[in-house]
Amino acid sequence: MAYPNTLSAEEAQQGRVISGNTFERSAQSASAVSWGAIAAGAAAAAALSLILLILGIWLGLSSVSPWAHAGAGAATLGVSTIVWLTLTQLLASAMGGYLAGRLRTKWTEVHADEVYFRDTAHGFLAWAVSSLATAALLTSVIGSIVGGGIQAGATVAGGAATAGMVQDDEGDPMAYFVDTLFRRDATVATTTTTTSDTPTDTASTNVGNEREAAEISRILMFHDLSKPLPDDDVRHVGQLVAQRTGLSQQDAQKRVTDTYARAQAQVREAETDARAAADTARKASAYAALWLFVSLLIGAFFASLAATFGGRQRDA
Repeated sequence: MAYPNTLSAEEAQQGRVISGNTFERSAQSASAVSWGAIAAGAAAAAALSLILLILGIWLGLSSVSPWAHAGAGAATLGVSTIVWLTLTQLLASAMGGYLAGRLRTKWTEVHADEVYFRDTAHGFLAWAVSSLATAALLTSVIGSIVGGGIQAGATVAGGAATAGMVQDDEGDPMAYFVDTLFRRDATVATTTTTTSDTPTDTASTNVGNEREAAEISRILMFHDLSKPLPDDDVRHVGQLVAQRTGLSQQDAQKRVTDTYARAQAQVREAETDARAAADTARKASAYAALWLFVSLLIGAFFASLAATFGGRQRDA
């Protein structure tokens, strides 16, 4: 069919002139991908996702961000958070996909099945670009979740030995147990007598007591609390306790052994609690990652579906 030489802008873009006066439309002259439409849809999806995220945090519905470090963390992931993340992905991705399908170039002389495939691809690409761009600009929530699980495990490995133990103002976790060793029994008469009440003697006594307490604390901290205290250390600490409390050497050594056993039991209990907390954090991280994965898949589906709808309205 012959066309005049004067062509419209759309005909000049989609067709070519043959033999001077003949115009033939060709589907191959137009690109199958409209990157401008994809970029516009991706930008809209990312912006709407951010807006809904902020709204969800304000409403208290979003404890974990689908894109970045935000909220209370993976361990608090609940039903309301799952619903809000899914709704956020659905609305944002659908908006981006619809714009990508509606703003793309109109394809002529292309089979209906091919148009449907291209629209689906445009919606999926808009969703993919939006997800990748947001993850690049912000911090990935997967890194937050996995990092939380690793941090929980590292806390157990590095701090379980002293977890749950009472510390003094200087941060000595054995201070409480050392004080327990030097407690005087009211029923036991001390063999030591005070020969002078001068300030110098009192100061010297206080310094000596502090040195003994520091020495015992170093002895207890030096050994692995998962193993018994060596006999020579039990005897030496028992001597110091006997001098301060008036107990017999045997009773003092028994007090040392019992006190050390209490410290061991407290450390084991703290370690068990810490490991249980770490396991809970890892399970919560895996649970959160699963639902983030599901919400992203839902977003990809609705972005592709909305793009086909927008493409049909574009061609109508």
